[in-house]
Amino acid sequence: MESHISGTMAGTGSFRCQRCGYVLTLTSLDALRDCPDCGGHDFVRASLFNAAIASGEPQMQSRPCEPQEWIVRAREELIEPGEYLLYDDGEEARTVALTREWTRIGRSLAADVRFDDPTVSRRHALVVRQADGVRVLDDRSLNGVFVNGERVEWRPLNDGDEILVGRYRLTFVSVSGERTQSPPLLAQA
Repeated sequence: MESHISGTMAGTGSFRCQRCGYVLTLTSLDALRDCPDCGGHDFVRASLFNAAIASGEPQMQSRPCEPQEWIVRAREELIEPGEYLLYDDGEEARTVALTREWTRIGRSLAADVRFDDPTVSRRHALVVRQADGVRVLDDRSLNGVFVNGERVEWRPLNDGDEILVGRYRLTFVSVSGERTQSPPLLAQA
């Protein structure tokens, strides 16, 4: 596939898959490849500042409501009440229990949930647990934080919300104390 030219560098920028809405961010002279989410190859420029709304460009399609099979299995295996982040890092499905007030997500070695990927900023996002609920904050990331397909600066999280950080999709899960099953956790990160 050919590289797109934008700004002062060829290939630099964000592109949205027209089939599934996945946002792919390229740097330097990267070639635009097939969508890692659906395999599509038709992309349009992705707006960082909601310019698509003003220009009348079609908005990102929402993802299917049905969760992926591994998410359903991971949710069934959670027995301890609490809040969790579920994600697939490309090698295995991971479950992270949110036990502290702040959980850092990013590329930095200091991140609690670390993604060594150029689409993720060193300090990309924070998940904050407080008495009034759990919320996600954009930690001044370059590519932004998306919740259920919408770019956010901060947003309260509800059970089942999908958080997009770079090319990684995390699912927020809240487990109440009413469980009766007792299988082991899927994986700890």
